[in-house]
Amino acid sequence: MEYRTLGKTKMRVSAVALGCWPIAGMTSPGATDENSIATIRACLDLGINHLDTAYMYGAQGQSERLIRKALGPRRDEMVIATKGGLHWNEQGERVPGGRPDTLRRECEESLLRLGTDRVELYYLHAPDPGVPVAESAGELQRLVDEGKVLSVGASNLDVPQLEAFHAECPLTAFQPLYNILQREIEADTLPWCVERGISVLVYWPLLKGLLAGGLRRDSVLDETDSRLKYPMFHGKEWEKNHDLIDRLRQIAAEAGRTVAQLVINWTIHRPGITAALCGAKRPDQIRDTAGAADWRLSEDQLAQIDQALAERGPPAAETPI
Repeated sequence: MEYRTLGKTKMRVSAVALGCWPIAGMTSPGATDENSIATIRACLDLGINHLDTAYMYGAQGQSERLIRKALGPRRDEMVIATKGGLHWNEQGERVPGGRPDTLRRECEESLLRLGTDRVELYYLHAPDPGVPVAESAGELQRLVDEGKVLSVGASNLDVPQLEAFHAECPLTAFQPLYNILQREIEADTLPWCVERGISVLVYWPLLKGLLAGGLRRDSVLDETDSRLKYPMFHGKEWEKNHDLIDRLRQIAAEAGRTVAQLVINWTIHRPGITAALCGAKRPDQIRDTAGAADWRLSEDQLAQIDQALAERGPPAAETPI
């Protein structure tokens, strides 16, 4: 496994990390506690040392609780990241919570769920429209000063918000959406982070499983599947994506790799990318994506991928339906 330095700290994280949203099972049909625990433990054997979770991943913090149960006495082998600033209301809606008292409460509850006295990385999960981002950042700096948080990150912020946050609390990491099809961060936030030595750890590198190559063109998603909210999983976009995946499958086969390994390898070797947060709910899934590390695509393979992307054309705006 390949490891990269986390921001300007002395901590190092695996280039392939486990995104712990799927193990919570809320919008991932088929997730079980047994498989989720086995998936986390598989990371220890694979050399994956970074787990990314959040206060709102699962009912009553299910994701964080599973991490505690899975790691047990091996907790110190992991660089754990969690997030605060988003939670569920009684109607099952996501609610921002960027107030200092809310962030402190969520952080302390996360520590209890995880069974630890600190987390290596704590993110503001999303900006709160009703709270200046600098005010949220100030509270996270106080949590650092108290030793409950070793470093701070932010997710889903634009450049002006990142600047306001960074001025109040130095950022170690930024977590945006990024994958081979959705590359908007290359225009602004990624260069901003690179210039300041801020690590970029990306979510959706496999576009919620679409780019893993396991979904068939004629697949019918369960009506409870949250992916049905997104245009990428419908109509012409769905067809274009499968045309692309068919081409990527050919390139991957020539390289002796799976489609998921090809896509993740492309991602972790993009300039400025520190790690890809790969969701998994079964051990076989994280074993597959772990195989994306410790090798590099050839110049010819990269050129073939560029050609396949050009033939696919730019995707439609990914606004939830």
